[in-house]
Amino acid sequence: MMIEVMKSKLHCVTVTEANLNYMGSITIDEDLMDAANLIAGEKVQVLDNNNGERFETYIIKGERGSGCICLNGAAARRVQVGDVVIIISYAHMDFEEAKTFKPTVVFPKEGNTL
Repeated sequence: MMIEVMKSKLHCVTVTEANLNYMGSITIDEDLMDAANLIAGEKVQVLDNNNGERFETYIIKGERGSGCICLNGAAARRVQVGDVVIIISYAHMDFEEAKTFKPTVVFPKEGNTL
């Protein structure tokens, strides 16, 4: 049996930009992506602590060291710059493997730094 479990989480990062005139996605600083074991194109769930919004999108690499968390396209309407969000990715795995799997959880500092 396969189940879906949390693979990675960026806990409480701050939205730095919202770009309505972009095709879609979330741009994430590449340093944060590496730390959280995330890759470009990966589907993520975004949870906004300020307004309760929950939505899915995919990742685009942002400039390394920039602290960038930018919601693009339609997702830009669901957040405000300065909102604190949680970004979660999930993976499908065998039930037995899932019992011992340890997700990567990152708690960035102020300015979305590590």
